[in-house]
Amino acid sequence: MIDIQYIRDNPEIVKQKSEQKGYSVDIDELLRLDVDRKKLQTQVEEVRTRRNSHAQTIKQQGKPTAEQIKYGAAIKAEMEKVNSELTDVDSKWLELLKLVPNMPLDDVPVGKSEDENVVTKTVGEPTKFDFEPKNHAQIAEARGWLDKERAAKVAGSRFAYIKGDLVKLQFAIIQFIMDKLSDRDFLREVISENNLQVSDKPFIPILPPFMIRTELYDAMDRLEPRDDRYKIEDEDLWLQGSAEHVLGSMHADEILNETELPLRYIGYASSFRREAGAYGKDMEGMFRMHQFDKLEMESLGFGEAGLQEHLFLVAIQEKIMQMLGIPYEVMNKCTADIGKPNARGVDINAWLPGQQKYRETHTADYMTDYQSRRLKTRVRRSDGNVELVHTNDATALPLSRGPIAIIENYQTESGTVIVPDVLKPYLNKGELS
Repeated sequence: MIDIQYIRDNPEIVKQKSEQKGYSVDIDELLRLDVDRKKLQTQVEEVRTRRNSHAQTIKQQGKPTAEQIKYGAAIKAEMEKVNSELTDVDSKWLELLKLVPNMPLDDVPVGKSEDENVVTKTVGEPTKFDFEPKNHAQIAEARGWLDKERAAKVAGSRFAYIKGDLVKLQFAIIQFIMDKLSDRDFLREVISENNLQVSDKPFIPILPPFMIRTELYDAMDRLEPRDDRYKIEDEDLWLQGSAEHVLGSMHADEILNETELPLRYIGYASSFRREAGAYGKDMEGMFRMHQFDKLEMESLGFGEAGLQEHLFLVAIQEKIMQMLGIPYEVMNKCTADIGKPNARGVDINAWLPGQQKYRETHTADYMTDYQSRRLKTRVRRSDGNVELVHTNDATALPLSRGPIAIIENYQTESGTVIVPDVLKPYLNKGELS
């Protein structure tokens, strides 16, 4: 949620940038309610002061007079009326305030759809073969690594049984990334190579809950669109759609110590989305399924370091892709595509020979204090001041599309898959067969 004071000071900017992100919010009505809310808050305090003064007078004299009893009843009725009015206005005010998106940073391209995202960097050449490359589904199904037919029998469409060497590859990737993000030397290397001014504090591995309460999902501003989420029947619980939903909310209603920041987590979780709009190539294999595993980075830090932390997470994503030897492009997402709580967003798209195009594998989101304001996640500084933390999240590697990129870029004509050098120590073999 955005700071109401910023809206009071910059109403026209908020209107403009909200529209750029594709959100239509009645800022004038919000500010009118804001004025009414402050007036009613003042009235509540005035009535409370009179009530307390009246109660003190009665306490000192011992027994109230009939007139004092009548006056006390009038104060009580007035308090109930003003409180009711404040509750009504406050509810409408909060509802409108929650609709205001986070403001995009100045370097976010203005655009009306993902077609206006800007590719800022391309690393590596598209992989060449002396044979016609297959897509991951053709290879995985032929090798017995992927069984969607039996999964459909058990769970319905868009699920899969992952089997054999593909399972081993997934767990090798998990261990590889957990090792790297827990390694201070690796993080220092990333920081140095990218001239960043951030801490080299390692990430803490986390196995989070797969479910989240409505209140916190909404406070993270990741609940919508609800049609893409899975609700647990008769429970105030949802299946999380990505690990950052349950990582970013774990410190709700907490005041952290300055020495604890940045708090960095690397979480592994199975995530769940309806993905109702998928079609065509996205329906093949395991590219877009209802259930998928992800390794997700979450960072809670100081406001002054928030943007650098965002760039750090993107640099980690790039370093992992480079170590895996997968060609990719970096994309600065435009205002319409970064998402409501985001101030900036970056995608990394891997080259997939089976589709002959770059496809999204990673996202990095910088939310400033937008999430922490409603979560009430704060930090106490050494001078005693308490501030909202800034949040960042970023994909370390999706464990569907990451293996897809490896399968397609490292395939052989015989249908086996060469193991990237950095993963060989975790698999004790050079080829998936």
